Amino acid sequence: MSSQVSLNVTLDPDTAHPGLTLSDDEKQVRAGDIYHKLSENPKRFDRFPSVLSKEGFSSGRFYYEVQVKGNTDLILGVVRESVNRKGDIPLTPDDGFWRLWMINENVYIAGSVPSVSLSLSVKTQKVGVFVDYEEGLVSFYHVESRSHIYSFTGQSFIEKLYQYFSLFLKTR
Repeated sequence: MSSQVSLNVTLDPDTAHPGLTLSDDEKQVRAGDIYHKLSENPKRFDRFPSVLSKEGFSSGRFYYEVQVKGNTDLILGVVRESVNRKGDIPLTPDDGFWRLWMINENVYIAGSVPSVSLSLSVKTQKVGVFVDYEEGLVSFYHVESRSHIYSFTGQSFIEKLYQYFSLFLKTR
């Protein structure tokens, strides 16, 4: 069975790893069924099965939700525009990744240094991500219970941020 995520943002096919498939409306991403032969693109992730949103932002506040029900391994968050997309990538705030790794729908690892393991008392179907660019804040929420999961605070954003998603491939 492949993993699939539904989003309320539009995804950028130019950044999508060849192991990911985007829906026609670019609002869903699926992993594990097909490995696409794609032309080389400097915007494309080549090692990690990741994709970015089409629209970035460089000021103000932004919120989006990700339908995560049924996924066992998923990474979501925001990244700065200039992140490395080739080879092994350290997924830390110092490298431009503010992310949360979801394992089995109720275990989370925040991508800080050192990483922080979190356990939720209940599984979530949706994770909300809130960003306040000027305040340097990225927060993750359990949408159904309206509870806080984790926040990166005191960050310094100096370039455009994009929504980030990574699904683990089942086959290749």
